[in-house]
Amino acid sequence: MVFVTGDMHGEYGRFEDKKLRKLGEDDCLIVCGDFGFIWDDSKREKLNLKKICEKKYKTLFVEGTHENYELLSSYQVVEIFGGKARSIGGNLYQLMRGEIYSIDGKTFFAFGGGDSTDKELRRENGTWWKEEMPSRIEMQYAIEKLEEVGRKVDYIITHEPPLTDMAHITGKCRVDPLAGFFDEIAHHVNYKKWYFGSLHINKKIHHSNAQCLFTDIVKISE
Repeated sequence: MVFVTGDMHGEYGRFEDKKLRKLGEDDCLIVCGDFGFIWDDSKREKLNLKKICEKKYKTLFVEGTHENYELLSSYQVVEIFGGKARSIGGNLYQLMRGEIYSIDGKTFFAFGGGDSTDKELRRENGTWWKEEMPSRIEMQYAIEKLEEVGRKVDYIITHEPPLTDMAHITGKCRVDPLAGFFDEIAHHVNYKKWYFGSLHINKKIHHSNAQCLFTDIVKISE
């Protein structure tokens, strides 16, 4: 089974949800960005990471806007579920931008990252990293991977939503290269469901088959 949830921001209590207690070695939990457990390399963080890595099920996450990209880049890139990922240790992996994974008989397109709205209040390469915003090269790579599968996947996992879904939820239209890129994907890729987490609410968007997740943990077959 595959479950999906939203931003965790390093809160280990999220792993104590009763839905997750039943998961076994064949199951996966996917986090839609702002995983937050790779941030300050503190003793507490290392202990939490160790517990996550030792869980029976696999935890997979795309990066968000509150990640330490310098620390993330230090982990080894491996292949899992047919795509490239960073191995954090044990059963914990970062899904990389533009990769397509085959999990439990379903295909997942992953593309993390975003644009911090508070970056002017943070310190570059300390509490904010420019790598959070995907590059044009990464976007082009993603397009090429989608073309390889005929622009058809079962599920899309991102941190940020497409532009139209952002406007539908917030009533605002924040234009940036990533939102526009996701809008193009939404219009030109055949998919069953799109999950994202950046808006910190639990809401289904029926007209676009998208779902914003925060604390909800959704079984992928639902």
